[in-house]
Amino acid sequence: MHIPSAESRDIEILRFADALRSDPAAAYDREKWIYVPDFYADYRYILGVRGQRPLICVGVNPSTAAPENLDNTLKSVSRIAAAGGYDGWLMYNVYAQRATRPDDMDRELNLDLHRENLLAFDYLLDLAGERPAVWAAWGAVIEKRTYLPGCVRDLVALGQRKNAVWYCCGARSKAGHPHHPLYLRKDAPLEPFDVEAYLDSVLGNR
Repeated sequence: MHIPSAESRDIEILRFADALRSDPAAAYDREKWIYVPDFYADYRYILGVRGQRPLICVGVNPSTAAPENLDNTLKSVSRIAAAGGYDGWLMYNVYAQRATRPDDMDRELNLDLHRENLLAFDYLLDLAGERPAVWAAWGAVIEKRTYLPGCVRDLVALGQRKNAVWYCCGARSKAGHPHHPLYLRKDAPLEPFDVEAYLDSVLGNR
């Protein structure tokens, strides 16, 4: 369980460019893992396994996972990526604040944290090649905070500039949100996801 120590605006947060500078003495295999920042904190920009053809998975916000210590969500992400033919996976979140319970997230958007998180997404899109594969996997939790749909719109706009191809996996919620990675079959296939139509029809009034 991770409960934020304070609102994110009240703690020191590394800018993404600074957080990207890993400590060579970090206690994990840096050739296998990407972990930004490379220490456990109240926020996380990126966690993943490197590959030539990685799948970017987008959740809502990070929980307790770290290299060699994956939670059930990340174990599912790893399985789905492998089943889809990807040799790596990159976990990213709409909002970078670490909180096991989404109800513990910031009540209001920390714009500075969001801006740095967008830089992390831009970095991942470049890392994933010419047509990055992005798995929308935030579930109905996207409704937990009024600022989250706006964060999704910013991600989609950035993805458009980098020719991102969006996917979802599993049945969508009654409201139309893409399925969270938990409780999916190990071999559940990724399916094309019209993220722009989703923005218009599902998030349009949020």
